Amino acid sequence: MVPRFYAPDLQPGCASVTLPQTEGEHLARVMRLGSGDVVHVFDGRGHEWRATVARVGRTGVSVDALEPVEPAPEPRVRVTLVQAVLKGDKMDDLLRDATMLGVAAIHPLLTERTDVPPPAFSGSHRLERWHRIVISSVKQCGRAVVPALAPPLRLTEYLSSPCAGVRLMLVEPEANPAGELTSDAALRQSGAGGDVHVLVGPEGGWAPEELALARQHGCLLVTFGRRTLRADAAPLVALGVLQHVWGDL
Repeated sequence: MVPRFYAPDLQPGCASVTLPQTEGEHLARVMRLGSGDVVHVFDGRGHEWRATVARVGRTGVSVDALEPVEPAPEPRVRVTLVQAVLKGDKMDDLLRDATMLGVAAIHPLLTERTDVPPPAFSGSHRLERWHRIVISSVKQCGRAVVPALAPPLRLTEYLSSPCAGVRLMLVEPEANPAGELTSDAALRQSGAGGDVHVLVGPEGGWAPEELALARQHGCLLVTFGRRTLRADAAPLVALGVLQHVWGDL
């Protein structure tokens, strides 16, 4: 497999580009590549090129783009994963796997039962680490689009913001006794507009007040099966089921 590197500054028609420092260090120190080696570079916006390493030096690593190549196709339905922040390494793993499943954007949420204190997000270190995880996952899975990663918001802030697509809120079976949106036909229709937000709660689930508020803002409650899933498993199951229904797998 040809090594792939993220080159956000590469523009169509541009013959050469310098890689970001972390990407250049990975190329030179980890992969131990040098001048003349063939690599692929992608811009994070859906474009990828076959390239050769032009220079490896103290001031950085530059590559020469040779020809465009076809990256892994993006899903037809643009999915934004709106995920309550999970504790420990669970959020890291989820960001990696959701990126591999093709999400277009990720909006972390702070909810009533989120088991991560807001001060944990006062600096930029956590967001920077999440961004690195997303880029690494894009490199591994063959995508050329880096999902947008928003700063954490309160659920009330997120619901008050404009949303052009359909909002699907994953809930436990007992919270959705009427089965608001369960049939394949209904799920298929939810993706007809090409833009869907999938909301997933924290380890403790959604608070009753949050469910009521989500309904008021037009969220459709969704339950997949009769089993209660872990908070880190539920979004991956949902993404897989939805992409199957929409024909994106």
